[in-house]
Amino acid sequence: MTTTTTGLEVREASLQDLEWIYSLRHRVYAEELGQHALSPTEQLRDALDGDNVYLVAASGPTPIGFVSVTPPWAGQFGLDKYFTRDELPVLDSDAVFEVRILTVDRDWRGSGVATLLMYAALRWISSRGGRTIVAMGRTEVLEMYLAVGLVPAGLTVTSGAVDFEVMTASTSALTAMAQGPYREVLHAWEADLTWHLDTAFWPRADGCEHGGASFGAIGTGFSTLQRRDEVVAADVLDAWFSPPPRVLAALTDNPSWAARTSPPTDADGMVAAIASGRGLPADALAVGAGSSDLIFRAFGQWLTAESRVLLMDPGYGEYVHVTERVIGCHVDRFRLRREDDWRIDPAALAAVVRSGDYDLVVVVNPNNPTGRHVPAAELRVVIEGSPMRTRWWIDEAYLGYVDPEQSLAPLAAAHSRVVVCTSLSKMFGLSGMRAAFLVAEPSVAADLRRWTPPWPVSLPAQMAAVAALGEPDYYHDCWQRTHELRAKLSAELSGLDAELDVDEGVANFLNIVLPMRGPSAAAFVAECRRHDVYLRDLSPLSSQYEGRTVRVAVKDARENSRIVNACRAVLDAHRRT
Repeated sequence: MTTTTTGLEVREASLQDLEWIYSLRHRVYAEELGQHALSPTEQLRDALDGDNVYLVAASGPTPIGFVSVTPPWAGQFGLDKYFTRDELPVLDSDAVFEVRILTVDRDWRGSGVATLLMYAALRWISSRGGRTIVAMGRTEVLEMYLAVGLVPAGLTVTSGAVDFEVMTASTSALTAMAQGPYREVLHAWEADLTWHLDTAFWPRADGCEHGGASFGAIGTGFSTLQRRDEVVAADVLDAWFSPPPRVLAALTDNPSWAARTSPPTDADGMVAAIASGRGLPADALAVGAGSSDLIFRAFGQWLTAESRVLLMDPGYGEYVHVTERVIGCHVDRFRLRREDDWRIDPAALAAVVRSGDYDLVVVVNPNNPTGRHVPAAELRVVIEGSPMRTRWWIDEAYLGYVDPEQSLAPLAAAHSRVVVCTSLSKMFGLSGMRAAFLVAEPSVAADLRRWTPPWPVSLPAQMAAVAALGEPDYYHDCWQRTHELRAKLSAELSGLDAELDVDEGVANFLNIVLPMRGPSAAAFVAECRRHDVYLRDLSPLSSQYEGRTVRVAVKDARENSRIVNACRAVLDAHRRT
């Protein structure tokens, strides 16, 4: 394959591009291939044009090729014309996108533009939470599709005088191909390519999507920390409030000693404070440097590539990353739906777990990113009725915003199939400290402690955690104030646009659903950053967010005002275009 893609541009199609697309389709599929009858308008349109997204490659101002993507929220696919869902069940899969009508101008065939457009479609789909791609390609160029990693599904379509092969692949497999055999080609393109899509040209190296771009604006070399007062870091869920004076005193009293002194090897004081404050046996606890430390450590011990895991969708991305990408488990999703207000249906969850033969079920409660909470009593019934082989991991990182009495930690301390993980980061204003703990039946906790290295939590973090756990009234007041701030922020954002849907939830964040005719979530987030306001595009977490949902962390009144003003400016600018 030759690659003469120098000086090209890749973009989403404009209205002017669409007219060119309809004309090129007519030239290729009606005049050249005879797939369709000739039209007096010399344009060929598609029944899904209102739902398709068209990506265009151009040389200077001149379009030279395009590919169409049909997202799952369109409600139908082009392949539905030819096959039932029983014949092609992949169309009923979660997060499946259809790639169709890849077409390149005759003068640019064999130049590599077709492969570039396929890569553009892959990146666009991945950025919208797509996990599966289904495509239909002409049989005479089948080798091109096979070369990039698509796999025949064993079905063919004849349309007019043209035969097509149905193909499919996971986005993860295609991304691995792009970063393997095609990496040098992609680097060559990137060097002289104008990339106007609202997703990065390259995926993250580790495949895990997190917030935190705001720290890049502050400066990860820590030489420009004054920027911390200029940047609104609402893309991560750090607390808006400071730790109480008792915690600050622990951190500032002789910092030289705290920096140079090794901490208690097993964090005994921190464990004792947790046990006392939560009424839990000390031997049911294991501590770590944040919940991610505990997730990696526990899952690495319990799971293998043969394990079956059930995750909520949408859900916290770290769990997908560890189970699916790091360990390689077989991962299923329990779909939470917008039309159900994103709530977990306990009866439906119980039925899925009973029939799924799962090694592990993960529930974040309250859920991040939906902000919904399942009452402890309801979840407990589901857990107790589940198969004996199924372990449950309950993540309660945001439970303080509901009621600590809703914790399932007492159940976990007595039940070998339940583990509760709690971070001290978000609810206690200690994100920078990295301190967390889990609760498990003592023999389970002991096994995890056996695989815990010495000094798992730093000395400053241990001192801060102990002091924080002694201030329940202070934090209760902060959590209550968070609800007030969130409600005011929600009302002000809702007032910006009648078509803007603001979804509050119960934790220290809310979600904005942008209008279908508005900017994409990625574009909206990028424009807000011009105002030093950093928000989180939720699109990569789930295709159910349709590329138009943004998460906003609740900050203090001043920073919330800046968030509202930035959102207003971006929406006003979009209306003018």
